[in-house]
This record gives sequence, structure tokens and C-alpha cells, in this order.
Amino acid sequence: MMYFILLSSTWALALTYLHTAPRLLSLGVPCLFTVMCGARILFWLRSRGDTPPIAAVASSMRRINILGAVIAASFTTWSCLLYPYGDAFQKSHVAFYMAITVISCIFCMMHVRSAALMVTAIVNGTFVVFFASTGHLTLIATAINILLVCFGMLVVLKINYDNFEQMVLAQQKTEALSNENLKLANIDSLTELPNRRAFFHHLDTSFTLAQAENHRLAVGVIDLDGFKPVNDLYGHSAGDRLLKEVGERLQDVCNAESMFLSRLGGDEFAFIISGQVNENTVLAAGNLMGSKLRIPFETPDATIMISASIGIAIYPDVASTPEELFDRADYALYQSKREHRGNSTLFTTKHIVEIHRDARVEQTLRQADLANELSVVYQPILDVNSGKTVGFEALARWNSKLLGTVPPAQFIPIAERAGIINMLTKPLLKKALAAAKTWPQHIRLSFNLSAQDINSSEATLGIIAIIANSGFDPQRLDLEITETAIIHDTRQARKSVEMLRKIGCGISLDDFGTGYSSLTSLHSLPLTKLKIDRSFVRNIQDSDASYNIVRSLLTLSREMGLDTIVEGVETQAELAVIKALGGTLVQGYVFSRPIQADDVHAFLNGCVEDSLQQWA
Repeated sequence: MMYFILLSSTWALALTYLHTAPRLLSLGVPCLFTVMCGARILFWLRSRGDTPPIAAVASSMRRINILGAVIAASFTTWSCLLYPYGDAFQKSHVAFYMAITVISCIFCMMHVRSAALMVTAIVNGTFVVFFASTGHLTLIATAINILLVCFGMLVVLKINYDNFEQMVLAQQKTEALSNENLKLANIDSLTELPNRRAFFHHLDTSFTLAQAENHRLAVGVIDLDGFKPVNDLYGHSAGDRLLKEVGERLQDVCNAESMFLSRLGGDEFAFIISGQVNENTVLAAGNLMGSKLRIPFETPDATIMISASIGIAIYPDVASTPEELFDRADYALYQSKREHRGNSTLFTTKHIVEIHRDARVEQTLRQADLANELSVVYQPILDVNSGKTVGFEALARWNSKLLGTVPPAQFIPIAERAGIINMLTKPLLKKALAAAKTWPQHIRLSFNLSAQDINSSEATLGIIAIIANSGFDPQRLDLEITETAIIHDTRQARKSVEMLRKIGCGISLDDFGTGYSSLTSLHSLPLTKLKIDRSFVRNIQDSDASYNIVRSLLTLSREMGLDTIVEGVETQAELAVIKALGGTLVQGYVFSRPIQADDVHAFLNGCVEDSLQQWA
């Protein structure tokens, strides 16, 4: 618009002097100005909408200042050169031309203050000096008037420019704040990895692209094994440092082009692999991550060793939606932590069958008459030195009206995962206490509690009420808890265990050695017994590692004044080794499989002593 005003005003003045001034001034110079202004208009039109880099903007601003000075000087000089060739009206036109064009330029360049000031100074300075030199009172008055008008306009220009500057700065701050909020909304502040929100957004985008291009997509969910005890032992700051280094290690092994890594929250991470995806490549990627995380972490507090369980699912093999793909990767993670802790598990069609089966079992459990369908069997615990039975462990059984007999290894994990295991605890504990009440006074009862039974005071009070109403002596009751149950909420678990100890119950740490908080548990909980897991006993006579582990655990328990039960002893060879290592309390198929409540008294009447004679 500025160039349009300049050219239209220039040609109007040139036509006024067409017959009085030399053609070079009246035609030649306006033609030259037209070419110059036309070139600038074309340049400006071509560059509209571009967002140049900061360095280019600074250079452009400098060019505008230089160009403003050149154009102002050129047009002012030309108009002054025309002035002597005109009559009074033509000379007034020159004054009008100089005044109106400088005012127009001020308005057009109000957002480029330095150029507007420069143009005003050049034009007005020349205008005042030139017309003052004519000695004509009217022209001098006009020059002074224009000078005052321009001064007022420059004041307005400054105000508008300051407002414009504040608006630009406000926009910059707003944009910076928006970018920061976007970053905070999508980046995990601890590891600086994309967060859960960013992960699912990327999953939706990648899934849509995979569908459109008909290629495969893999999702992996990573859960750290053994992270919770780090917080318990060394504090949350140590845990945060560990998580940060975990993120760095995972980033080191991720292919930035085809893999998207994020932290979902807590000690859970996830990744998406796109492009050339097959079972071997994704499992190799998962195993590489797992091996990287098994390398010890050196911290100021200690050398920390953890591992990672990983679940992986591939589209379109086992999922048809992004949500289903993630859920199946999460299910594979669950299976990995149950069966292949510290390794990668790929979701397969076998897992689909399991999901359907588990869903049916869960729904049946929720609708079952548990008081009538659940029953309890009892596995003897023996003192190998005396050959006498010292107690029985109560084990759950479920004979469903719809499904028939469902193995405990199937329905108990499902109940735990579904959050309904406490629905089973109450009827089972009532049946076990009622049966144990008829046993001799020296025979103890062991009963398993779940994480849900000790992770709230209300649930624990419910257990205490059942014990109190049963008439069974609490001092003959050993309640077994697992390390996994403890690490869900260590503080509440400790509180619940103390409540149970106050009424006289013994507390056994079940599956000792298989979890990640063993020493922490021994230190912080008022335990009375440890149970060494079956996994360390199997073929102990042929495994130096198992032999050394069991020997160490027996020694540790003796030094801490705790009784130890070795469970899962199935052969005479295993039993001989356990006895040689100093193990006293043993349970397993070598003595008896779980028996019905009606058979307990028969079992106590001496059928075990015969089986002990060959090694006693």
C-alpha cells in the first residue's frame, strides 16, 4: 500500500510538471521510481506467508532501514528539483506531495518504527529547510504546520508501536507458555521420555498409519522387577535416580526411527515398533532391553540389581484396535511376571484362549455360591527329627456348579487379578478354622492371606473378627503372606501384620527367596516362620545352586531365630538333602498329598511314622 501511494502521488505530481519541467524529471525519474517500487511490490508479494529464520528477519529489518532512507532521499530530492519549474499552484502541489506522502509512509511503517522515524526525519528536515529558504510566508507556515502534524503523528506512532511491541511480547510469552504446557502434558519430567498421554496418542496415530499402509505394529509394556524395595531401602530419591538411568539405558537400545519409547508411570515403560515387524525382531528388541537392565546400577547408596518383565503384542496378528493391542501386551506382561519373570513374553493365540477362559472363570466366581462351592484340603507339615505331624496347611479347592472342578492354580490368580480374592478368603478361613478346632491342641493350622487381606485395616479387622468368632486359639494359627503381598504397600502390610500378631497369630513369609524384598521383610515385619519355595527344592540333590541357596536360607533363619518350613519336597532324595542341611519342618508329596478334613485324624494316627523309618 505504501508503494501504491508513493507511485500514485508521484505520477500525479509528474503530470502537473509534464509541460514545464525537463522530460528527464517529469517522465524519466518517475519511470525509474515505478520500476523500483514495482520490483519491491513483487518481492513482497512472493515472500508473503513465509516464516524466515531469526537471522533472516534481522537482515531484512536492516535492509528496510537502508531502503527507507534511500527512497525518502530519492523522492524528496526529485520533488525539490521539480519545484523551480512550477508556478504558484504547482509549487503548492510539491508542498502537498511531500506532506501527504510522508504522512502516508508514517502510517504504513508504524510497525517498523526505526524506518518510519528515518523517513520522517529525512523528508521533514528537507521540507522545512527547503521551504524556509524560499522566504514565502505561506510556504514557511505550511512547513511548520506539517512539522507539528508529523510530530503529533510520531507521538501516536510511538504509542501504537509500544502497544504493538507489548502485544508481540505477550504472544511470545503465551506461545512459550503453551509450548511448555504442551511439553509438560506430553513429557515425563523425571526421565524426559514421552509420558502416558503421548504414548497413547502416538499409538493411535501409528495404528491408523499401519492400517492404511497394511503393515504390522508391535507394542511392548515393560515392568521393572525389584524396583519397589529400592524405594523402601534407599528412599524415593534413589528410586528416581534409578528410573532416570533406566530410561537412559532403554533409549540407548531403541532405534529412534522405528521405535517410540515412553514412561507410562511408576516403574512401567512402554514402546511401539513400526515398520519391518516380526516376532523375532520384537522379541530380540525386548530381550536386548532386558539384558541391558540386568547390568548392575551403580548409585551413591549401593549397587542395585533389577530386571524387567516385558509383554509384547503385534497388530494385526492378535488385535484389531489400539486399545486391544495395548491390553494384550499388558496381558502378556502379566504372564511374563507370573511364568517368565525377567524375560519377554509374546502374546499369542494361546493367550486369547486363556483370556476367554479366565473371563469365564472370573464371571463364574463373581456369581458363585462360594460358601457351598469352596472347600478346604489340608497338607501335613512334619518335623523330620521326631517324625511327628506339627500342623497342616489349608489349601483352597473349588467345585463350580457350572465349570466343575477348577484347579487352584487357575482360579486363585484370576481372583487376585480381578480384585475379588477377599471374597474367597472369608469362607475358606471359616471352614479351615472350624475343621482345625477339632484337632489335637498341639497341631497348628497354616492359612494363606492375599495382598488384599493385609493392604487395608478394614480387611485385616475382618480377618480378626472371623478368628475371634471361630473359637479357635489364635496362637495355633500361622497366617502365610507372600513377599509380593508385602511390597504392594509395605507400611500398611506392616501395620496389618502387627495387628494379627497382637491377637497371637504366627506370621509366615511364604515363597521366601523368590521375591525382591526378602531382607527388608525380615527386618521390618514381626515374622515367626519362613517358607522356602519349592523352586529351590526341586532336584536339589543334583543342583549345586539350589543346594547353596537352601543352605544359606536355613542358616539365615536360624541366626534370626525363625522356624523354617521347606515346602514342595516330593522325593526321598530331596528329603535326605534337606535333613542333612539341618532342615526340620517339611511338607510335600513325599509324605502326603493334601487330604480331606475327614481324613486328618486318620493321618494323625500314625501313618507317617512308617514312611519316615527308611531315613529317620
